[in-house]
Amino acid sequence: MALDLPGEARRRLAAWRDGLFAGRGDVRPVAPEALHVTLVFLGWQDESEVDAMAEASFGVVTGIGAPLLRPGEVRALPPRHPRLFALDLHDEAGRAGALHAALAAALEAGGWYRPEKRPFWPHLTLARVKRGQRRVSGVDGPPAPGEPFRGERLTLYRSILSARGARYEPLVAIALR
Repeated sequence: MALDLPGEARRRLAAWRDGLFAGRGDVRPVAPEALHVTLVFLGWQDESEVDAMAEASFGVVTGIGAPLLRPGEVRALPPRHPRLFALDLHDEAGRAGALHAALAAALEAGGWYRPEKRPFWPHLTLARVKRGQRRVSGVDGPPAPGEPFRGERLTLYRSILSARGARYEPLVAIALR
C-alpha cells in the first residue's frame, strides 16, 4: 500500500534526482512513475484477496486525510555499503504515520501483514545500487526541491520484478482528502 505523488511533485523530484545521479554507472534510478511512499509492504499475496485487502484498508483511512510531505535529506542505506539511496520525507502533520498505523492494524487483523520491527519511515527510494558494485560513493549535489506535496491517493500495487528493476502495477486506489 503506497501514497502516490502528485504529477508536478513527481516531475520535479525525478528531474532533481536525475541531476543528482547523472553520469553514474553504479546506480539505477527508480523509474519516475515508480516513485511512491510505501506505507505498508505486504509481500506476496494471493490475487484473489485484493478486493478484501482494499475493503479493509480503504475503510480505515477515510477520516485521516492526505498527508503533507516535505522533502528532506538524501540517505544512503545502509550507510557504509549502500544498496539504495532514499529521500527523507518530513510528515508535516503526522498523517502519513497515522495512515501507516491504521493500514497496518487493518491488514494485520485480516492476516495479510506482519508488522515490521523498525519504525515507519516516510521516504522515496530514489536509486538502487547495481548488483556487483563494491564501493559506491555518496551523493553530492543540490538539496531536494523543498516544496511540500500532498499524498492524495492511496494505491495497492503489484510489484513485478525484473533484471531492470521493479515495475509497479496499480490494482486499486482511493483518493484521500
